[in-house]
Amino acid sequence: MPFIQVTMMEGRTVEQKHELMKQLTDAVVNSIGSDPSRVRVAIYEVTPDEWAVAGEAMSVIQARK
Repeated sequence: MPFIQVTMMEGRTVEQKHELMKQLTDAVVNSIGSDPSRVRVAIYEVTPDEWAVAGEAMSVIQARK
């Protein structure tokens, strides 16, 4: 049973997340022949304060822009 975990910063719409789950499922089906009913996708969202690039919180990076 393929299980895909996606961690991303919050901010996408429900529709975008649903489309991502569909396309990830389709990719697994097409690449390894899995039955779509066996594919699991979990999305975990984090805030910009919980995500860092090069040791710096994204909230700080975004504030500079």
